[in-house]
Amino acid sequence: MKLLPAIDLIGGRCVRLMQGDFARETDYSDDALAALAGFAEGGAEEAHLVDLDGARAGEPRQHELLAVLAQQCPLRLQVAGGFRSRGQVEALIGAGVERVVVGSLALTDPAAVVAMLDEFGPDRLALALDVRIEDGRAMVATHGWERGSGRTLDEVLGQFPAVRHLLVTDIARDGMLGGPNIALTRSIVERYPAIEVQASGGVAELSDLAALNATGAARAIVGKAIWEQKFSVAQGVAHARG
Repeated sequence: MKLLPAIDLIGGRCVRLMQGDFARETDYSDDALAALAGFAEGGAEEAHLVDLDGARAGEPRQHELLAVLAQQCPLRLQVAGGFRSRGQVEALIGAGVERVVVGSLALTDPAAVVAMLDEFGPDRLALALDVRIEDGRAMVATHGWERGSGRTLDEVLGQFPAVRHLLVTDIARDGMLGGPNIALTRSIVERYPAIEVQASGGVAELSDLAALNATGAARAIVGKAIWEQKFSVAQGVAHARG
């Protein structure tokens, strides 16, 4: 399993939100490039960046910054936030981004996502499904986690047989340092063996990474635990590898 250190960006600043709530923001740094360099020094090969302004607005807000970071940093970048069109995805891939994450578009225009998977290839696109566990079911949220879709993860995922990279966030655990949803991750990995699952939300200590690795997840996205110095990137990379 690979560790993907995460940076959430608001106005160019590196922040973290609790459970996706913009009113519960912690500001960490105003130098994303330096943070990425630090991740690389710790042994990370990839990083996960989210344009929170774009995610909230539903359209690009910091895509120019993401392009600059992709060109200047030593890591392969996976970027998310506000991607709603083929042109936006093409621009970031052309700028050197390794993988673009689409989320709400999978609910509002699934045909567009299917077309992009076909055009750019399944390794250049990741599908992000952010979920709330309701009555034992993983229900997909949308629009920066502010709305429910009324659909289960399985219902949404079933529309995209070509998906290879799936990022699943348990919203209730994101930014809470309460531990990841191991059962959810294991269930998805077991039911979709052809998909490389990325687990996001809740990692607080190194044992959480070991537990996620045991589920068969391909990647673990870790933000707050690294920013709060619960463990170093180097330690995280080692434990993620098992």
